[in-house]
Amino acid sequence: MLCAERPPSSPFSYDLTQYSQFKRHLILSRSHLHMLKRAFAEFIGTWFMVGVGCGSIAMGAPGWLISISFGLAVTLAILALQPISGAHINPAVSIAFMRSGHLEKEALAPYIAAQLAGALTAAWMLGGVGETQLANNVSMLQGTAVEIFITFSLMASIYWIVVKSETHVSIAFFVGGAVGILAYFFGPMTGASMNPARTFGPNIVGGFATSIPFYSLTTVAGALLAAEVYIRIYGKKQPQD
Repeated sequence: MLCAERPPSSPFSYDLTQYSQFKRHLILSRSHLHMLKRAFAEFIGTWFMVGVGCGSIAMGAPGWLISISFGLAVTLAILALQPISGAHINPAVSIAFMRSGHLEKEALAPYIAAQLAGALTAAWMLGGVGETQLANNVSMLQGTAVEIFITFSLMASIYWIVVKSETHVSIAFFVGGAVGILAYFFGPMTGASMNPARTFGPNIVGGFATSIPFYSLTTVAGALLAAEVYIRIYGKKQPQD
């Protein structure tokens, strides 16, 4: 039995297949580069925030000046980096934004890794100065309530200004101001972490790693609570790049 001959393939079919594969590869490469750029912005922003804030502690600044330093560092980081990555510079913020739909799920791990690395680098450069610890007269229960409350307040203020503002300039000054005010009033009690990365770097380098789970859980809980309130009021957003 004779087999029918296969019709000759188009001379362009192989080239078209190659082009299609190349195009898909190029799109993936651009996507990876874009994510790398965003993650690097988070690294730089968190490094700057921890470096300036904890640097003021290393210089022996009074409490009010330390609060201003952290607030100003957050403001400048948002001004410079918000158009690139959103300038979360805080894993709790990134987790809350993922929950509310402001951050795509696949970006969460690169963001958090970059934030922790930035904080750790800054802390290493400063020798571990500026760790967060509960004051001697503050119980674990009180510290838990404080960190959840202030992180909720910070995240709620971020959601509020994101809804109300049309420019990242006003967001930068508003969020930086919120950080400074909360740090000033609650810093003497718990160190006013509000940020797992801010605690992670100095506490790892300074030898206080055992308190990292406490600050991570309380700050994330506060931020997620704010996210749930946002979702109840405004609904969940579609993730934006």
